[in-house]
Amino acid sequence: NNTPQGVTEMLHIKGLGAKKVSSLWKELGISNLGELEYACMENRLVQLKGFGAKTQEAILKNLHFLKKQKGWYHFAQIENLALEFLDELRSRHPETHIEPCGAIVRKMEIVSKLEFVVSQDFPLSHYKNAGVENIPVEFYPADESHFGHVIFEKNCSDDFHTSFIKSYGRPDKIQKEADYFIQAGLDYIPAECRESEPLNKIIEATANLIEEKDLKGIIHNHSTWSDGAASVEEMALEAKKRGFEYLVMSDHSKSAFYASGLSEESAEAQWKEIDNLNKKLYPFKIYKGIESDILNDGSLDYSDEFIKGFDIVIASVHSNLRMNEEKATARLIRAIEHPATRILGHMTGRLLLTREGYPLDTKKIIDACAANHVVIELNAHPFRLDIDWRLIPKAIEKGVMISINPDAHATEGYDDMRYGINVARKGLLQKNNCLNTKNIQEFEKWLIK
Repeated sequence: NNTPQGVTEMLHIKGLGAKKVSSLWKELGISNLGELEYACMENRLVQLKGFGAKTQEAILKNLHFLKKQKGWYHFAQIENLALEFLDELRSRHPETHIEPCGAIVRKMEIVSKLEFVVSQDFPLSHYKNAGVENIPVEFYPADESHFGHVIFEKNCSDDFHTSFIKSYGRPDKIQKEADYFIQAGLDYIPAECRESEPLNKIIEATANLIEEKDLKGIIHNHSTWSDGAASVEEMALEAKKRGFEYLVMSDHSKSAFYASGLSEESAEAQWKEIDNLNKKLYPFKIYKGIESDILNDGSLDYSDEFIKGFDIVIASVHSNLRMNEEKATARLIRAIEHPATRILGHMTGRLLLTREGYPLDTKKIIDACAANHVVIELNAHPFRLDIDWRLIPKAIEKGVMISINPDAHATEGYDDMRYGINVARKGLLQKNNCLNTKNIQEFEKWLIK
C-alpha cells in the first residue's frame, strides 16, 4: 500500500470519508493533517467538487479537535487560552500571586504546556492534574521573597540565564523579575529576546527592537483573483483602515493551478483593476505584486519580459518539496539570482508541527540574498513563521533585510502580523532592518533601486 500515513490519518477526521480524502490527496496533493489545515485556512477546499464553505469549516473545526490530542500547539492557538485561564485562576484565588511564565511568555512558536509561578498559599492539590482543553498546566510555587528569581529563570533560555548570572550575579531576594535588570544597571530585556545570542548583542539590540506600530506597509497578500476570500478592494480598504500606507497584492502565479494562479491575461486584468483602485484610494497605494512559483529547475513563472510588468516579485517554492539539500539550495539560489526577484517567500517551506521544510544550506541562501539584494520574508502565518527567528541575526549580519508578511488570504489574515513581530523580536530584528517599516516614499525608492 503506497498511501502515505498522513492520508490515512485524515480518515480519523469526523466528516471525511474515503472518497473525500482521496479527492483531497489526488486533486490538491494534500498528504497529511497539517497540509489539510493550511489548505482550509487558504480557502482551497471551497472549489473542490463535493466540498464547499460549510464542509471546509466543519473539517477545520474537527481537525483542530483531533490535533489537540497531539501534545504540541501553535502559539496562536493557545495564547488566548492561557490568558483566560490566568484570569480564571486570579478570580478564584484573589489573595494569591499568580504570574504566567515559560514558553508562552517567551513567545515560542510552538508550546507544549501552560506554566505559572504561584505564591506558597496557592492550593496546588486542587490542580494536581490540571489541564486546559487537554493542554497540560504546570505550577511553580515560590516564596514571595524569591518570586522574581523563579519568574526570571522560567522566562529565559538556559543559555541566556547562565550568561546573565555569570556576568551580573544572582541578586538576593528578588520579588519582581524587573529587579534583575535594575540591579544590573540595564534596561529591561523582554522575555522573548532572552535566547541564545551573545548577551552583549541582546543588550544592544533591545534598544531599537521592532514593534508592530513600526510597520507602514503590508506585503504578500492574496485576493479572489487566486485563492483568497476577499477582493483586492476589500483587502485594500482593510489595510487602509488599519493605518497602513500601502499594500502589495501578490496572488499566485500561473503554475499554481491548485490555487487558481493568474494567467498572463488575468494578471493584466488585475493590473487594470489596481490602477483604477489607486485613483480612488489615493494617497494609499496598491502595488502590483505576484507570488511567483519557483519551478523545479529554479526558474520563475512567466517569461522574463512579462514578469517585468509587476512592481514586485515574491519568489516561493510550492511544489516538488521533497528535495535533498543540494537540489533545494541550488533551486532557491537560481531563483534568487533572477533579476526580477525582490523577496524570497517562506524560505524553507516548513509548516510547524506538520512538515520540516526542505533541507537547505541556509548560509549559502543568505549569502545569495545578500549578493543579489533580495529581501527574505518572515512569513507571519503562525503555521509558518519562516524564516526561522534563529536565522535572523545571521541574515542581518550579512546586510539582508527581512520583510514581515502576513501571507493573508482574507482581511483577518492581517492579524497574523503580530505573530511575525513576536518572532522577529526573538530574532532581535531592528526597525531599520525590516523592509515594511519603510514609509511609502522610502518603499518607492527601494522598489526602483
